[in-house]
Amino acid sequence: MQNLIRANLALLFAGVTSFILMGAGQSLYGPALPAFARNFDVSISAAGFLISAHWVGCAIGVGVMYFYTALTPRYVLGAMVVGAALIGIAPSYTVMLLGGMVFGAGYGAATVVFNPRVLRAFGPRGPAMLSLLNASFGIGAISAPLVFVALSNDPKVTFLAFAVLIAAVWLFAFDHKKSAPQADNGAIARFKPHWPILGFQAVAIALEAVLIGLGPSALIAAGETEVRSAELLSMFFIGFLLARVGLIGVAHRISALTLVNIALVGAGLCAVLGALAMPAFGFVPLGFFAGMFFPCIYVAASGTMQGHPRTAVAIIAAGLVGGIFTPIVLSPLMPMLGERGFFWLIAAVAGAMALLGSLRSAWLMGK
Repeated sequence: MQNLIRANLALLFAGVTSFILMGAGQSLYGPALPAFARNFDVSISAAGFLISAHWVGCAIGVGVMYFYTALTPRYVLGAMVVGAALIGIAPSYTVMLLGGMVFGAGYGAATVVFNPRVLRAFGPRGPAMLSLLNASFGIGAISAPLVFVALSNDPKVTFLAFAVLIAAVWLFAFDHKKSAPQADNGAIARFKPHWPILGFQAVAIALEAVLIGLGPSALIAAGETEVRSAELLSMFFIGFLLARVGLIGVAHRISALTLVNIALVGAGLCAVLGALAMPAFGFVPLGFFAGMFFPCIYVAASGTMQGHPRTAVAIIAAGLVGGIFTPIVLSPLMPMLGERGFFWLIAAVAGAMALLGSLRSAWLMGK
């Protein structure tokens, strides 16, 4: 029994450490885009494809996990080290995109390595521990934009320093091979995705991706400076972190889909506030509600497609669909949205999802 407790705590420690680094890496993209645009003499919309490269890499990492579930923390951290280093030393726009893709591959694989294992390892407390795991993402996400500003908005120096930090963590990472999901071929053949909840996941993660990746550019378009937008992104992630910490106490007591609907209504109202008043006033609290999206929908979808080792891959892959394609579509449209159009768009999508979730909760949960 003591050995099992120690193994579970070691798994949680490795997951929390990795998620801190993942949060730091993803949150650097937004404030770094204007600097990359200048460095490589491309438009902001072209620099924004770094976000899509990241999500394409995530899809590759998740795809690898679909066929090989035994990847361990050291593999995924190694990919993140290489990706961050490539972004840091990138002599060209193409190498920068390649670095984002490699980092994304490690990031995507890490979500499949840790989320289902932590949810399963802690039994009835699994949803709460899953919230703790994903809350740690916010720690890195809060600090990284501030470090970026402290390093004179230099993305190369920041990403190289980040690569060194991940490499240091890699040295102490544990390999949890025994916690990998197992299934026979018959079980794999019987896997049937539940498309309504997976579609819901895709749109929710699309919202999260554009808020994190394109939110700073939207703030700049609304009149904020690059430094101020980076500071506001850190404040956004404070709310992100607070939401996931709060879920630790309630995620196992309140229906996951109810929590999702609360998050969507809150996000829609914050986006309306950003459109009608000061954009910063709406953007910062958006972080709180965006922080609820992934852990709540993950628990809801896991309950709907319970028991299959490829459930985690399907849930995360659905989110990647939104994360990959939404920035591709939205980045070129950013100049056309005007000063507040970004916030109206977020409000419309969040409101529509909240209405659908409220009216069709039984349908979404497969009942």
